[in-house]
Amino acid sequence: MNTISSFLTHDHRVCDEQFASLENAVASMDWEEAENQFNKFSVDLLHHFDMEEKVMFPTFEDVTGMRQGPTMVMIIEHNQMRQLLNSLKEDISKKDKNHFFGVSESLMMLMQQHNMKEEQMLYKMADSHLGTLVPQIIDSMKAL
Repeated sequence: MNTISSFLTHDHRVCDEQFASLENAVASMDWEEAENQFNKFSVDLLHHFDMEEKVMFPTFEDVTGMRQGPTMVMIIEHNQMRQLLNSLKEDISKKDKNHFFGVSESLMMLMQQHNMKEEQMLYKMADSHLGTLVPQIIDSMKAL
């Protein structure tokens, strides 16, 4: 994983797998397992956001001067996903399967669109603009 694109795209897939495990647990109405899977998923997703927001985005913005561009849009979307995560947590505590799946569908659509923008545009821009800094950025993201 020697590019930002390959490193963070792999992390997207890990989050996707955790999300599927969460939905499976809720579908089977195993609420204890759903809580465990939610905790794993939210830790993974929030860690992914931290890697981007604390390491990659600021470096990208410093190097390119683009502070009101794609990273700003991604942060707005991260915040929307954080809100949906909070709603999912409430649904699990209330054992509200129907509301959970309404919210999870919204989260899945947002994640898919968000990931596509990052993978097809932002990550490639980052690899291109950050050049020799890429290995250091990846190491910094791993260190979080």
